[in-house]
Amino acid sequence: MGRGPNVVCLHGWDGSTDSFLGLARALSEKYTVYLIDFNGFGQSPEPTYPFTLDHYVSTVSELIRYYKMESLSFVCHSFGGRVGIKFCYKFGYMVDKLILVDSAGMKPRRSLRYYYSVSRHKILKLLKIRHEAGSADYKKLSPVMKKTFASIVNEHLEQYAELIKVPTLLIWGNKDKETPVYMGKRLLRLIKGSEMILFEGCGHFSYLERHFAFVSIVKAFLSGERNEVDNVFFLGLSERRRIVTIPDSGAKR
Repeated sequence: MGRGPNVVCLHGWDGSTDSFLGLARALSEKYTVYLIDFNGFGQSPEPTYPFTLDHYVSTVSELIRYYKMESLSFVCHSFGGRVGIKFCYKFGYMVDKLILVDSAGMKPRRSLRYYYSVSRHKILKLLKIRHEAGSADYKKLSPVMKKTFASIVNEHLEQYAELIKVPTLLIWGNKDKETPVYMGKRLLRLIKGSEMILFEGCGHFSYLERHFAFVSIVKAFLSGERNEVDNVFFLGLSERRRIVTIPDSGAKR
C-alpha cells in the first residue's frame, strides 16, 4: 500500500479482493488502497446469522474507523455498489469521491415470466409441494447466505441515491445483463452532479474487460487531472449530467 489519500475497493456478490488487485497495484504509488472481503466471500467467514445491507455498511464503517482512514474514496462493483450507495447516504461526510461500476441497487424491470415464476413458487410452497426455485448460484448458497441474499436483493436504494452529495462517477458496460445500463442511467438522474462513462461492448465486469482504460479513468477522477481517455477535465463535477461513451476498439484491455 502507498501513502496519501485512501481508496477502499468493494467487490461484487460472489467476488473477492482478487478482482481489484490490478487497480490496487496501479494506484499504490499515490494512494493507500484497502481491499475488503465482505463476510461470506474471499477470506472472510460467513456471518453466523443472516446479514442485511446495513450489516455490511456497518462492517465497512467499523474498518474505516479502526484504520483511522481520512481523505477516503470508494470504488465499488455490483453488490459493492449497494454498500457504497448506502454508506454515502449514511456517512457521506467521510467520503471524498464515489465510483460505482456496474452497480446494483436499483429496482429492476420485471417481465411477465418473472411474476409467473414468483406466483408459481408461492402457490407450490403454500401447498407444500416440493419444487426447484432460484438460480443455480442461489441454490449453492448456505442457508444463512440465502437469507442474506434475499434480504439484500429486495432492498432498492433509489431513495438513498437521490440524497447522495458525494462527487460520483458511474462506469458501465453497455452490454451488462446483470445490472443493465438503464440502472446506471437511473443513478445518473438521481445523484446530483454525477457523470457516467459508458464502455461499448462490455458486460457486467467492464472494469476487468477494459482494465487499462478503467485505471486511467479512475486515476483522473480521483486526482482531478486531465482524463486522456475522453479529453475531459474532472476538476469537480458540474450541475449538468453527462454520459461519455468509450468506443469498443476491439481490444478488451
